[in-house]
Amino acid sequence: MSRKVVLTCAVTGGGRPHPRHPAIPITPAQIADSCLEAAKEGASVVHIHVRNPETGMSSDDPRLFDEVVDRVRSSGVDVVINLTCGMGALFVPDPEDESRPGPYSKIYPVPKRMRHIERNLPELASFDITAGNRHYGRFEAIYMNTPHSMRLMAKRFKELGVKPELEVFDAGNIVLAKELIAEGLIEGPPLFQMVFGVKWTAPSGIEPLLYQRNLLPSDAVWQAFGIGTEQMPMLAHTALLGGHVRVGLEDNLYLSRGVFATNGQLVERARKLLECLDLSVATPEEAREIFHLKKQAALTEPSLPR
Repeated sequence: MSRKVVLTCAVTGGGRPHPRHPAIPITPAQIADSCLEAAKEGASVVHIHVRNPETGMSSDDPRLFDEVVDRVRSSGVDVVINLTCGMGALFVPDPEDESRPGPYSKIYPVPKRMRHIERNLPELASFDITAGNRHYGRFEAIYMNTPHSMRLMAKRFKELGVKPELEVFDAGNIVLAKELIAEGLIEGPPLFQMVFGVKWTAPSGIEPLLYQRNLLPSDAVWQAFGIGTEQMPMLAHTALLGGHVRVGLEDNLYLSRGVFATNGQLVERARKLLECLDLSVATPEEAREIFHLKKQAALTEPSLPR
């Protein structure tokens, strides 16, 4: 029997939309439709960001998350919902005085960063265990997620019963995540998502993947993915090494050079590639078992400072 691989589709990111791409999901309806398209092609999990419907740029408006989640849940299509929890940690220094935040900075207290998680209680949410230099198209910034904020977020994930997907961008992030686990802030077998190919972080390739995989806790469930042209090669490396995989327009816009993709096409290609490797895509129910997800998150009273 072939191994079951959880296939995540990250349907839309927060970066500036490509001006010529005809199918980047922008509105809540488009994002929800892309989730359903991915699920129907076989995706086990959909990873969700939202965008301002007027500008197309990244948004943290919890009402937009509410609408996307409601549309997916009311569709009757079974898929694991994974909401991003990476907003509100962006420091863009004023170039004239780097001690001051510039106009694109968004530094939120932890309760504001997690309000859409509390409102929607997804089974899964990404939790960035990282900080450092980032390159966002036209500007550079610091992703400023401190260990103090991470500890507060980990406690709230635990209270809400939402499984954190520990998103790591280099080896040091894994070491920090292991410290949070040792402190008892992460319950159950930890779920890691390793990101490769983002500028100023771990490069794509099998050697960085092997090195970081070997740093993971022995009981970890793990995933990995590559950016751009490395999306499918990293999927193959990851699957053959025992991990779970991710594709989608958040990470890669193309089927081939100059040919724009849809989320459904990327999921279809990933599924066929896995089948060629004598692997099979996990159903959403199988993904819940593999990732040790709770059937339904239970809301408790907020305990974080407001």
